[in-house]
Amino acid sequence: MTSLSTPHQDKATFLERLIFNNRPAVIVICLLVSVFLFWQATLIRPSTSFEKMIPLEHPFIEKMMEHRNDLANLGNTVRISVEATDGDIFSKEYMETLRQINDEVFYISGVDRSGLKSLWSPSVRWTEVTEEGFAGGEVIPQSYNGSQQSLDLLRNNVLKSGQVGRLVANDFKSSIVDIPLLESYPDPQDQGKLLALDYRKFSHELEDKIRNKFEAQNPNVKIHIVGFAKKVGDLIDGLVMVVMFFGVAFVITLILLYWFTNCMRSTVAVLSTTLVAVVWQLGLMHFFGFGLDPYSMLVPFLIFAIGISHGVQKINGIALQSSEAENALTAARRTFRQLFLPGMIAILADAVGFITLLIIDIGVIRELAIGASIGVAVIVFTNLILLPVAISYVGISKRAVERSKKDAHREHPFWRLLSNFASPKVAPISIALALIAFGGGLWYSQNLKIGDLDQGAPELRPDSRYNKDNSFIINNYSTSSDVLVVMVKTKSEGCSRYEAMAPIDELMWKMQNTEGVQSAISLVTVSKQMIKGMNEGNLKWETLSRNPDVLNNSIARADGLYNNNCSLAPVLVFLNDHKAETLDRAVHAVQDFAKENNKEGLEFILAAGNAGIEAATNEVIKRSELTILILVYICVATMCMITFRSWAATLCIVLPLVLTSVLGNALMAFMGIGVKVATLPVVALGVGIGVDYGIYIYSRLESFLRAGLPLQEAYYQTLKSTGKAVLFTGLCLAIGVCTWIFSAIKFQADMGLMLTFMLLWNMFGALWLLPALARFLIKPEKLAGQKGNSLFAH
Repeated sequence: MTSLSTPHQDKATFLERLIFNNRPAVIVICLLVSVFLFWQATLIRPSTSFEKMIPLEHPFIEKMMEHRNDLANLGNTVRISVEATDGDIFSKEYMETLRQINDEVFYISGVDRSGLKSLWSPSVRWTEVTEEGFAGGEVIPQSYNGSQQSLDLLRNNVLKSGQVGRLVANDFKSSIVDIPLLESYPDPQDQGKLLALDYRKFSHELEDKIRNKFEAQNPNVKIHIVGFAKKVGDLIDGLVMVVMFFGVAFVITLILLYWFTNCMRSTVAVLSTTLVAVVWQLGLMHFFGFGLDPYSMLVPFLIFAIGISHGVQKINGIALQSSEAENALTAARRTFRQLFLPGMIAILADAVGFITLLIIDIGVIRELAIGASIGVAVIVFTNLILLPVAISYVGISKRAVERSKKDAHREHPFWRLLSNFASPKVAPISIALALIAFGGGLWYSQNLKIGDLDQGAPELRPDSRYNKDNSFIINNYSTSSDVLVVMVKTKSEGCSRYEAMAPIDELMWKMQNTEGVQSAISLVTVSKQMIKGMNEGNLKWETLSRNPDVLNNSIARADGLYNNNCSLAPVLVFLNDHKAETLDRAVHAVQDFAKENNKEGLEFILAAGNAGIEAATNEVIKRSELTILILVYICVATMCMITFRSWAATLCIVLPLVLTSVLGNALMAFMGIGVKVATLPVVALGVGIGVDYGIYIYSRLESFLRAGLPLQEAYYQTLKSTGKAVLFTGLCLAIGVCTWIFSAIKFQADMGLMLTFMLLWNMFGALWLLPALARFLIKPEKLAGQKGNSLFAH
């Protein structure tokens, strides 16, 4: 084994000697770990759950979970609208198709069969007032046989059922099958075992057993499906295309790496060790019991990008050292010694950025944070340790070494031009431009909204099938799929008392007159109709009675609108959409009403329903956004301070990142992208990854300043040695994530756009603004000739 000379061995750290004096053991250990984790990675599957997507510790969600057993069919539901494309629903063929769909859905795993509702459900009934009193029955009676007489009777029953606009479209051209879901259900093979709802499988069953099957059977029928489970299933299907984007990013990176290194051996080494990092990350995720949800599926991309970033720095350093070292091992050891610490600090900064996301009380974001933190941790082993060891064996081609040697000794007009950013004349202009950009970005980012800004599922493209289905249901039914549920809590058997029902009536009136609200229903709605019916249908009697017996009788048919002991009565508020402004108005209206009307024995509690969950999520995002940003910058600044032991150095590295964050918020406002579950992590990811550039540039700049060079010349030498790697890394990272922009999944496209912008701006900020700040903050004369106290000083 070739080794360093004695003087160099003396300079070597314990870690360096441990690694390079035992290279075969390092290779074997990494190989064994890779085999085990590759096997683990093959077992990982796309998975998510309803509860992982919501902020479980938010008061709204805590109340919803507390009363979930009392809120029949108001949680995780799917709605299937069966449209008659020729004629209306009152035909023998349509009703038979609807019956078959109802029966087929009944046997799909994960369906709460007791709550399944359609025109064929016995619980869907009609009521009318006759001379003898009330009459009623099932909407589709036992005597139904598909004859014209039966269909005419069905039409009359539907009109008397109160389901027009709810289960039946306003134009009578479609009807809905309402499907409540179970988060876990008994295994058909083993009743003692519970299976978690598989959203992707469930979504595929809806497609195969319902949409494809029945549209093929009956060309006059069209199926529309909406609901959380269907949306998540479509997201997972769309994200399977991530593999294709990963392949595209891999090929682009291969081409750019070869152009950068001019050496196939080092290109393959960087790509191989980075792929090992991705495999380790996926394997460890499965080993620790995590799956891949729609958000954490993006983490392997980030790990690949970060791994390439550090790999490029290593290869660039080894190529520079190879021109003076007698062999590949010596070059690898010297590069390891020079770059391990800045690389380690940069990776810790990445990890800190990810770990701050753990404060957000949403399972998918926390899993993204854990997955990304695991990923950057393995990069320490694969790209900071395994890569130099691998290069110490395979070496770098003579052509690459010769080119590196020429580059080190020749004049570079481009780098000389960029070094003017550190000149006394250009630096003030740069600072002024940065201040103008900062002020403009801060001003425009006031337009940034929290939450969704579009109807339907903003995670999907507007022209996606899901959003077209959602638009159909919104346009044809009076009750939208966006429901805010207010839980009215009373004493036992108290929900039917006038003292409770009168305030509920007032709340419904207030909500129906709130902008963005379509309608509201509760047990009061049924009570008024029944009281009117008990008084010969006279509209004058469509009001609440003060007689307790009358009220008790009037809510007898208000199924699902109060719990078993009449201590909880939900008010269902149907909204036009779930845009942030709509949710804010509705929530504030309820909160204002609750302040005035809450008292002992009567409490108006928010919130359930999908709109309630969205409102809670928006509040968590709004509360966490600034906290995360501050935490990320405190942690990154602390890391820089510990590393360089200089406030000036810390400001030089952190201030360009601050400018990028402000401009990123302005871009989101300009593009109409709200701050939500999908985009909030970008803040931490962008800062965490972007700090790498500043750390690598400043560590080299400081070493040249200590050598006695004036600032502009020191920056020119910095650019010659590491500028190319930084520029290449920024472009490579940006190209890798910009492929996401073409994804069918809109939130992935939004993340791709934002990360591309932030990565490029962070790179540009490090190259442009860092030296300008150094001109004002760093005193080169104080550093010249000093050994220094930074962690990078030797």
